[in-house]
Amino acid sequence: MNQDTTPVDGDDFGTLPAEQLEARIHELENQLGAARDEQVRLLAEMDNQRKRAVRDVDTARKFGVEKLLNDLMPVCDGLEMGLNQGGNDAAKLREGMELTLKLLLKATETHGLHRLKPVGEAFNPEWHQAMAMIPSSDKVAGTIIDVFQTGYRLHERLIRPAMVTIATDPLPPEDA
Repeated sequence: MNQDTTPVDGDDFGTLPAEQLEARIHELENQLGAARDEQVRLLAEMDNQRKRAVRDVDTARKFGVEKLLNDLMPVCDGLEMGLNQGGNDAAKLREGMELTLKLLLKATETHGLHRLKPVGEAFNPEWHQAMAMIPSSDKVAGTIIDVFQTGYRLHERLIRPAMVTIATDPLPPEDA
């Protein structure tokens, strides 16, 4: 057999006796085995982390609204009490509805939902939807004078625009 004894990577293996070469081969095989074991462990750890992340995302989806729902339970309690009271007193019914609405608004605002009731503000097409324009001599043109439907935003994202009536310049008098 013809063996090449030229040095590799600066090592002078050609001058080493066979026993040392076999020891070096055994050492390199051990290092290779350890590197493979480490690679397998790292791949397993990466797979476990991926599975944990998927599980955490699923849990967040399922239970992410838990705090909101806990904050809405008093609203449900108020509605149930109002329905159980029955009665024909419209004033008490209205008062109960107003209190329940306050509870609901407080709970939703805690979670970043804000109402858009822009009466008296300048019309902003990013937040408002014009439903009607009414000539007005006592309001500046472009001012919101009435809200048909309250708008809502979640933090800074518009969920629903406020439907509004806008003041315009008064109509000129008709010539006779």
